Amino acid sequence: MRAENIYKSFGEGKNRVNVLNGINLELRPGESLTILGASGVGKSTLLHILGTLERPSSGKIYYKEEELTAKDENKLAEFRNRTIGFVFQFHHLLPEFSALENAMMPALIQGMSREEAAAKAEVILREVGLGDRFSHKPGELSGGEQQRVAVARSLILDPPLILADEPTGNLDAKTGEGIEELLLRFNREKGIALLIVTHNERLTKKMSRCILLKEGKVAS
Repeated sequence: MRAENIYKSFGEGKNRVNVLNGINLELRPGESLTILGASGVGKSTLLHILGTLERPSSGKIYYKEEELTAKDENKLAEFRNRTIGFVFQFHHLLPEFSALENAMMPALIQGMSREEAAAKAEVILREVGLGDRFSHKPGELSGGEQQRVAVARSLILDPPLILADEPTGNLDAKTGEGIEELLLRFNREKGIALLIVTHNERLTKKMSRCILLKEGKVAS
């Protein structure tokens, strides 16, 4: 994935706020990259733009030389479903559904049969250490277990790219480190490109590359 000259602003006139100011970056296949920076520098906005959840004010996003910023919303939704797994600080699990059903959701949205989706979800839940939690609802799981379900959900369709926004920011240090190691294991073993937005400098030492974002620009 490649971002070229990305600008993003909110508001108009006197109330206009420039959040991103000419961002250029590339995430290579199989790479692990952190975007580091203090709160409010535009890290999450950049991740949302890279993940096609928001559009830039100007600039272009490419995936395998395909310009994503030229696509309509329906095409972007299809692209996200088949290509990107998202992990956010808050797991966004559906409380009325079990861990298995939550993990199945992207596969069902893609049109996979319930039986096939369940079989894939069982495999990936076992891989993230939740083989005995299939029937548990989010309220019956710890914070770390809920985030593991979110990771399983992001991986069920074998996406080539994972985008994670402060995936351990809502967890204690030990549990958070377990989630980090889980994501890095899939990066190493499956060759999934991994981009993590964070303010956690310790995490950057585990990744192959780090970009520092400051005042809406790449500082280093």
